[in-house]
Amino acid sequence: MSDPAWLTAGAPHVWRPYCQMKTARPPLPVVATRGSRLVLADGRELVDGLASWWTACHGYNHPHIADALRAQIEAMPHVMFGGLAHEPAYRLAARLAGLLPGDLNHVFFAESGSVSVEIAMKMALQFQINRGVRGRTKFLAFRGGYHGDTLATMTVCDPEEGMHSLFAGVMPEQVIADLPRDAASEAALDALLTERGHEIGAILVEPLVQGAGGMLLHSPDVLRTLRRLADKHGVLLIFDEIFTGFGRTGTLFAMQAAGIEPDIVTLSKALTGGTLPLSAAVASRKVFEAFWSDDPGAALMHGPTYMANPLACAAANASLDLFEDGTWAVDVARVSAVLSEGLAPCRAGRGVVDVRTLGAISVVEFDAPVAVSDLCARFAELGVWIRPMGKVVYLTPAFTTPDADLDLLTAAVRNVVGVP
Repeated sequence: MSDPAWLTAGAPHVWRPYCQMKTARPPLPVVATRGSRLVLADGRELVDGLASWWTACHGYNHPHIADALRAQIEAMPHVMFGGLAHEPAYRLAARLAGLLPGDLNHVFFAESGSVSVEIAMKMALQFQINRGVRGRTKFLAFRGGYHGDTLATMTVCDPEEGMHSLFAGVMPEQVIADLPRDAASEAALDALLTERGHEIGAILVEPLVQGAGGMLLHSPDVLRTLRRLADKHGVLLIFDEIFTGFGRTGTLFAMQAAGIEPDIVTLSKALTGGTLPLSAAVASRKVFEAFWSDDPGAALMHGPTYMANPLACAAANASLDLFEDGTWAVDVARVSAVLSEGLAPCRAGRGVVDVRTLGAISVVEFDAPVAVSDLCARFAELGVWIRPMGKVVYLTPAFTTPDADLDLLTAAVRNVVGVP
């Protein structure tokens, strides 16, 4: 079957993500989605093993979210947030404040995850400025980390293993360290903060899972250590929960596994159930109060054009409705068990160095980078959509994915790895 006319006509004009377009295979044309599946233009259906970059946690086309969107678009698809207010955003902010632990009560909306991290970084820097502290202009981030593709977020990604090494030296360099996984690395980080804490405004980390850096896992103890060190050295702690938030790791927010809270948390991805772009940087009372002032210059001068878009907020409220009954936790446990069992044989595969699962995340790691384009094509032939990255083939399916579709995903990975 030939490619649809829209693909042929548009291909010369679309700049695609994360690929060298001169040599990359053509993208697969998708014409519909339903549940855990993508429907292609040629009629084939692929089980989506990634939930569209981890967003469609409830599955595609969920009727409750669709109904909320239809009602909202008829009433008000968008209105500017500067000087105006609307119910979907204010209700969503109150609900997020109620769900997040501690006093993470002050919600600043944006559109994309990268932008929410930039906002969190800006908050952290201005927090220090508003308190009269000068010189704390850098961030401490970690090897293996990834926080976005915008200019400032690139500086806090892993400078060597990440996707942005080409831009080394273009932006201000941040302080990059190893995660404090044991006593020795904790002591090293403590010493680093003792030496350079006067330069650092905040520590930034992805809790429990460093996602795009290779689905690298760490224990909740790491987060507790970071909280202790941040308090000891007077720096803020920022959690990037764009990937891990909303159930992906088994708790509603990854921070809950450690029983501690950051000073700022960023949210996006599954916030709207994979329907519309929306993100948030949520600050604690301590951070917010540094901006609460009679001085206009102490305000956070930031305001994305589509921040708190009513349609996106309506989708997010509907998504939170689906989380309220708790069935998501049962689904995540089920998905975790099926993926773990189905991928266990991959440990015997050639070049495999690790197989790991946390919540609805399963990873097969190899000893060398994989051929992403070739593997994508092979997986599509097997009836699934899986897009590896770096050295890993990973699965992050919708929580509602049926067992039969999960079995298709794990069977496809075993096939590619070369184990029964």
